[in-house]
Amino acid sequence: MNPYLDSTLLHTKLSRPVARENWVERPRLIELLQRSMQGRLTLISAPAGFGKTTLLSQWLRRTDRAVVWVSLDEMDNDPVRFWRYAAEALAPLMEPASAETFKQFSYTLPSMSTSAFLDAFVHQLQAIPHPVALILDDYHTLTEQKIHDSLVYFAEHKPRHVHLLIASRAEAPFPTSRWKVQEELTVITAAQLQFTLEEADSFCRAHSVALEPVHIEQLYRQTEGWVAGLQLVSISLRSETNLDLLIDNFKGSHREVADYLFQEVLAKLPEDIRQFIQRTSILERLDAKACEAVADRTDGAAMLERIKARNLFLLPLDDHDIWFRYHPLFAEFLRARLRRNDPAQWRDAQLAASRSLATRGLLDEAIDHALAAEAFDWAESLLARHAANVLKRGEFPTLLRWLDSFPSPSELSSEMSLLHAFLLVVEGQLDNAGRRLLGLEKRFLAMEPGEARQQLQSGLLFVKSNLLFTGGDFEQWFAFTSGILDDILPHNPFYYNFNYNLSEPLVRRTAFGLKGSMSQDTERIGKLFTDVLEKHGWGDSLINLYVVQSLAEGFYEWNRLEDCQLLLFKTERASRLKLVPGLYVPNRITQAKLYWAAGQRALAYETLDEANRFLAHLPERRWSSYLHAAKARLLLLEGGVPTAKKELAKLRISAKDKPTYHREYEYLTLAQLLGSQRKEAEALRLLELMKPQAGREESLIGLVEIGLLQAELYDRMGQRQAAMRALHEALEIGEANGFARSFLDGGERTSKLLAKYRAYREQERWQPVRHPEEAGVTDAYVQRLLSLHAERQTEANEAPSRSVLVEPLTRAEIRLLDLIRQGASNKKIAEKLALSEGSVKVYTSRIYGKLGVSSRTQAVLAAQRLGLLQEA
Repeated sequence: MNPYLDSTLLHTKLSRPVARENWVERPRLIELLQRSMQGRLTLISAPAGFGKTTLLSQWLRRTDRAVVWVSLDEMDNDPVRFWRYAAEALAPLMEPASAETFKQFSYTLPSMSTSAFLDAFVHQLQAIPHPVALILDDYHTLTEQKIHDSLVYFAEHKPRHVHLLIASRAEAPFPTSRWKVQEELTVITAAQLQFTLEEADSFCRAHSVALEPVHIEQLYRQTEGWVAGLQLVSISLRSETNLDLLIDNFKGSHREVADYLFQEVLAKLPEDIRQFIQRTSILERLDAKACEAVADRTDGAAMLERIKARNLFLLPLDDHDIWFRYHPLFAEFLRARLRRNDPAQWRDAQLAASRSLATRGLLDEAIDHALAAEAFDWAESLLARHAANVLKRGEFPTLLRWLDSFPSPSELSSEMSLLHAFLLVVEGQLDNAGRRLLGLEKRFLAMEPGEARQQLQSGLLFVKSNLLFTGGDFEQWFAFTSGILDDILPHNPFYYNFNYNLSEPLVRRTAFGLKGSMSQDTERIGKLFTDVLEKHGWGDSLINLYVVQSLAEGFYEWNRLEDCQLLLFKTERASRLKLVPGLYVPNRITQAKLYWAAGQRALAYETLDEANRFLAHLPERRWSSYLHAAKARLLLLEGGVPTAKKELAKLRISAKDKPTYHREYEYLTLAQLLGSQRKEAEALRLLELMKPQAGREESLIGLVEIGLLQAELYDRMGQRQAAMRALHEALEIGEANGFARSFLDGGERTSKLLAKYRAYREQERWQPVRHPEEAGVTDAYVQRLLSLHAERQTEANEAPSRSVLVEPLTRAEIRLLDLIRQGASNKKIAEKLALSEGSVKVYTSRIYGKLGVSSRTQAVLAAQRLGLLQEA
């Protein structure tokens, strides 16, 4: 379970409703629900108090289908939180290993688009071996359009054996007509949920309400079969002797009837119970400790027992009688009454709840109660404590909702205002973000010189840089930072240690890495940014390391291999020490590619193998999968098909799969293997499924790689026109971004394709560009790539072991390295060289840095390739 989610509240939200005594059996509706499982979606739509939850509770205890339950509330108006709860609910239905992977995967959502996440989510649900129903209760509490859109996508693409069941007070907030026409939708309405006269009679008898048939019929007519109305009457009749008068007073809407009956119930309660219920009604979920804090009592458990004994709409949320909630209709009545009649007590109760929950670490709920109490200073202090955790969880809409609840932006501290602006950028509200930043800039200009002013300037640099980068306005960024970069000293680690990669094998594949987009502007900005951070001692901050790694990957793509190696040295040790897989794995994959480009094949393999050993203790299997895929790619380059096949077998993917974007790197590797096995049709099928996904995600790296593979496969099958078209699309992206290594690493086969493409271009009737708006591919770019292939071949023939050393090893370092080759321990080396063991470690570390390695084995392999040990 993820440490950022509170286990108690998570359990209660995913627990099935506890079985109630004396409920009325409703076989006609149970049968309707059972038949609805043949379709795609069931919607139970009715106002409060019509028994939606009770009906579902009855059905799930009679169905042989596996059922998972998610109880929703206003706090779930966040796509990240919503889908994580769904994943947590469904995971127990899988095999243990798959379940853990599934739950871990759900925490990559902030770094993936919702579509990419749902593709993978749906794919992983195939692992559930039996029919399952996912129940979303109280769906009307969700107002976030992104959740509605994502649920439609899920409903459309989910496996057939997964049925979606929604209970809501309102109609579906998304279109359902297509499913209705296809007979894939079942809707159960208030009219169907109403008790029949016979069911009303059964209810009264089950609740020991002694009524004459005439009274039951009159009650049925007055309540129109409304379940909550009948339940309220059963409570009221305990102290009411004039049945005719009570029943005659049922007039108006269900809401009006409920208010009347609740008032009747409340008026006849002992004063201490009435006060207790009134104050504790503000809690969405309550236990004895929360009740004691809010009601200012010490007997919370005893009071809850008294309320249960009176059947006062208290619903258990677990099987241990620890957590409860009031019936929503009852809670709404009590809250409205308290807020209307005693606003001061309303605020006091909310603040008491907030302080109590905060001491228990339940900060999500504590912040909501603080805002309801209009205790904005206290709410901001809680936000300052909790914001970093919520950011790590990726629940940006939740943070934005809280910050939007403050009455005026000017009342927020500079730190919180910066966070607000940053979240607006992340959520794509660029105009709002710009206005918020403009206000902060005015605040900055009005401040006296000092540390607070510098800290605000530092935050402005980060947030405004994000805004301008997101909008692609590089020139404005240069204008904004001109003359101030050297004066900015970052103070707040909040923004500078955000983990930008939770799921990708290369940083350039992430949004932070601009999905592969490259230009001289991005290089210049990256260098300016890292220079400032390193100058002021922030070289090991995550944002700096990610920028450096992204630049290193970009330099590799631009074929600037020495520049690439210099930057990889910077990020490797820091990413290892910080244990950040999203940085470490891309570094090792890029280093392996660099060694391969230098002809150091054994060292390239050892780099990936050593990285896999280093990550072996991590539970997230996906990071090791990327390393296996990277090794398979290198094996395929030298024709090692059987060994590459063994590597890919560890990934548990198949040519028959429907590939998902979050595993694009692995499936592209599988397509390469299939092509090497002469299984062109199977490889092309995978590529044709992946290409729209890459386009949707705007992944330039993926589109180029897919286009190159398609070109090679089509060419081999004799489909020259299709091959040249696919290659042309890849070259368009490549030229616009200066790509080189994508067209070099394929070696001779890519060189031949480029030569064919150049020849085709000379044929007058071949028209590769179909649309006027499409960019062309220049002859100069094609010629440059062909020239690089020729140079690469010449270098491979003349200097297969050319050095990539940034700084030569000293004779003493070479002597130490020779002892390492002989297997000497640090202690033995210290004795032979008259050094301390600590000095040996320091010198060994320095050698690693010069060679660009991270282990003894790698150091020896690198030194042998470079011929260094011959001098020893």
